[in-house]
Amino acid sequence: MTHEIAVIPGDGIGQEVVPATLEVLEALDLDLEFVHADAGDAVAEETGEALPQETYDLAASADATLFGAAGETAADVILPLRNAVDSFVNIRPAKAYPGIDAVRPETDLVFLRENTEGVYSGIEDRLTEDVATLTRVVTQSASRELAEFACEYVEGTGRDGFAIAHKANVMRETDGLFRDTVAAVAEENGVETDEVLIDAFATRVCLDPTQFDVIVCPNLAGDVLSDLAAGLVGGLGLLPSANVGSDRGLFEPVHGTAPDIAGDGVANPAATIVSAAMMLEFLGYEEEADAVHDAVETVLEEGPRTPDLGGDASTDDVTAAVVDRL
Repeated sequence: MTHEIAVIPGDGIGQEVVPATLEVLEALDLDLEFVHADAGDAVAEETGEALPQETYDLAASADATLFGAAGETAADVILPLRNAVDSFVNIRPAKAYPGIDAVRPETDLVFLRENTEGVYSGIEDRLTEDVATLTRVVTQSASRELAEFACEYVEGTGRDGFAIAHKANVMRETDGLFRDTVAAVAEENGVETDEVLIDAFATRVCLDPTQFDVIVCPNLAGDVLSDLAAGLVGGLGLLPSANVGSDRGLFEPVHGTAPDIAGDGVANPAATIVSAAMMLEFLGYEEEADAVHDAVETVLEEGPRTPDLGGDASTDDVTAAVVDRL
């Protein structure tokens, strides 16, 4: 069976790390068909649309989408693309790799972030010159869908349970609904849970990340806290992510466009390659996904390394090394 992959490099270093990742995928000789499309700042400047309808339609019909990064138009690109694949959870691992100079080398976390609502629902108003408002939306149905996925995830990966990160002591109705719904689903499935306030989590994870394993959290909290965790493991250049729906997924590195190094050929492709490994796992290529993970870990440990990790290798050097280890 051929799997159709929508390939959207986007802006900045997305134009470098996505082609590098395709080299790795092509080395596996799988039955994948890559269909290329455009989105982001450059497309908006040229056409007036950051996300052309044909790009959205491709993501909505493809089996999976590999995305790079978008700049100023990020909200106009990534949020609709997540909608296109009907994504309800954003999976963000934050793991310290051997040989990498990490603040907390013992870190090994997975954030399961609600992916459709909260303050990212896009309901904003400018009422007067002095007043702007933002409506936070939390539904029981979306919280339940995330919780059911979280229960399946911890059971499938042999974990004991997960922590629910929230701020229900202040946002009593919205985060209260989120917390209560997730906890109820976990109880129904016999999955153990802990609770932690998101501000307390931010302190505790820095002091001792081994206190946590899987963290289930609302949309904004998951975005911020997973970026914080990136600082513990060596930077955003190492963090992959998966936006998963029932039938399709969107896979992207957590880093942005990195305009300061875009075009220099030194962008770290590791996060995008590992995002592609998550895509392979989603599509059922588990053995190949493991092989890519292992190859990336070996290269990160032994080199070559790009400048963000203290080396002087190019994107091409690192990509070639991963392919060689495959």
